[in-house]
Amino acid sequence: QVQLVESGGGLVQPGGSLRLSCAASGSTFIYYDFAWYRQAPGKQRELVAAITAGGRTNYADFVKGRFTISRDNSKHTGNLQMNSLQPDDTAVYYCNIQKQLIGNYWGQGTQVTVSS
Repeated sequence: QVQLVESGGGLVQPGGSLRLSCAASGSTFIYYDFAWYRQAPGKQRELVAAITAGGRTNYADFVKGRFTISRDNSKHTGNLQMNSLQPDDTAVYYCNIQKQLIGNYWGQGTQVTVSS
């Protein structure tokens, strides 16, 4: 069982930046693909960005050029640098790790609110 703990959410003005972090328990993080999802009120959870165990990244069109996903396997952490935030980015952000036939784990979520 792997536990994920997110941090770094909060309130930011439009155009501002936030950095989300996700810390994984244990030492198996390196073997998992890592991703950030978000869920706004009344909407389905959607993929924001992903990075494979091998370091290949993938971004949703609505964050390309603004968000950057990264991982530090030595610290068992994953991050999401969010720049040029807009009100539509307001949501609860969840980190996720998954590896086929091994496991699929979620963090508890961290609120990001973009408002003036």
